[in-house]
Amino acid sequence: MHPGALAAQVYRTLADALPEGVGLTVLDLSASPEYGEAALTGGRADTTVEALADWLAAELTDRQLSLVGWSFGGVVAQSMVERLPADRRPERLVLLDSIAPTEEYQQPDEALEPPLLLGWFAMYLGAKRGRPVPLDPAALAGCGVDDGLPLVLDAATASGALLPDTPLPGLRKLYDTYVDGLLRNNRLTAPYRPKPSSVPLVLVKAEHSLIPGDPTLGWQPLAPHGLSLAVAPGDHYTMLTRPDAAQAIARLVLPA
Repeated sequence: MHPGALAAQVYRTLADALPEGVGLTVLDLSASPEYGEAALTGGRADTTVEALADWLAAELTDRQLSLVGWSFGGVVAQSMVERLPADRRPERLVLLDSIAPTEEYQQPDEALEPPLLLGWFAMYLGAKRGRPVPLDPAALAGCGVDDGLPLVLDAATASGALLPDTPLPGLRKLYDTYVDGLLRNNRLTAPYRPKPSSVPLVLVKAEHSLIPGDPTLGWQPLAPHGLSLAVAPGDHYTMLTRPDAAQAIARLVLPA
């Protein structure tokens, strides 16, 4: 279950890590116009988590042994499982660095402050360009977008992720689109009230997660049938493309 941001081809590394005969199907939320276009038009989606879950459930024709959701895709995947008949539910739900849609993390837009967003954007930019963009979070403390984005640009050019003549206005446009995508997901999650999971949950947290301080990312109250925890190398975005992370994830998505 893929929420966009990066192209769906990022799952090729995971597909290659699976044993022969085990398939992987990517359900891309961005294929929903109401969802995909909201990342380009201010972050307000004319849909709901439940509607996205129903839309994707119609794409599943067979019972899946495992269902995997990355980031906001994990929220929709968990909703979809609970809306499926019992005989069509997967054996488990694997969540890849997905933040639970619980009250603790249902925050207003204002809670997504520039230093946090700029740090996440640097991670995203590094994954998108195939070159990490190392940036000390302390350097962004107290920054707004206007004074923080040049720091991201400097770090990205120093690492080779961007060319030295990359214009700041172009990077600002990419940043604004990125933030619109985050706001869309935040606004969809805010009114959503999830049911506890009827299947075991497996949370694979990135070594450099969006929220490093919470090992369960808020999923414990929604996991009455068990919550298993694992850590994958990389950050929130590169965990999808690193071969070592793919190997770790592949072992967890297969039936025991």
